[in-house]
Amino acid sequence: MIKVAVFGAKGRMGAAVCQAVEEAEDTELVGAVDSGDDRSAALGADVIVDFTTPDAVMDNLSWAISHDINTVVGTTGFDDERYQTLRDQLANHPSTGCLVAPNFSIGAVLMMHFAEQAAKFYESAEIIELHHPNKVDAPSGTARTTATKIAAARQEAGLGEVPDATKSQLDGARGAVVDGVHVHGVRLRGLIAHQEVLFGAEGETLTIRHDSMDRVSFMSGVLTGVRGVLDRPGLTIGIEGLLGLE
Repeated sequence: MIKVAVFGAKGRMGAAVCQAVEEAEDTELVGAVDSGDDRSAALGADVIVDFTTPDAVMDNLSWAISHDINTVVGTTGFDDERYQTLRDQLANHPSTGCLVAPNFSIGAVLMMHFAEQAAKFYESAEIIELHHPNKVDAPSGTARTTATKIAAARQEAGLGEVPDATKSQLDGARGAVVDGVHVHGVRLRGLIAHQEVLFGAEGETLTIRHDSMDRVSFMSGVLTGVRGVLDRPGLTIGIEGLLGLE
């Protein structure tokens, strides 16, 4: 049995993770920690799953790594600086793994994978990400990752800048720009997590869309991460490798 503790256990995602861990045949929930709780409840866990906040996650991970506990992270707000901080910390704990994934939904991971494949064939590319209004970051981590993958594929294919003749605009009208790709964020009551990737060329468009209608859609990927991080010391970004997509 894999012993699992959850940070952010009273949040919507954290509660879903606790339930998934309890229901899986090969995992055991040994700690459910929320804001203000004593993290020592997680001591003895093989893996800590963190679904907290961008403000809390780095301190949580530092604590876990210092205790040689593997971590699986669904909290958003990661950038290159944070990834490097984790690499530096993990270097002193060579048997400890940390897996940070922008999205644990298998469908969302496939959406990003397919978008990366399609990007080299189309002159234009834009992203629309749609989430519930309680989400604290924009663009989403999934959208940022998708844009980075698209930009790398376009560069490898020798494509230039995405065409855009806009000369005047209201602030934000064309969205954020991530590595040259425009990303538009929607925050709307009733939504969970959704993303469209739009590609265009002369005479045709291609839309790749993924929708999560329930947080249970993320649990298969979380459990895949829990099982996989035990054999992956150091920093792993995304679950693509665990799904055979790398």
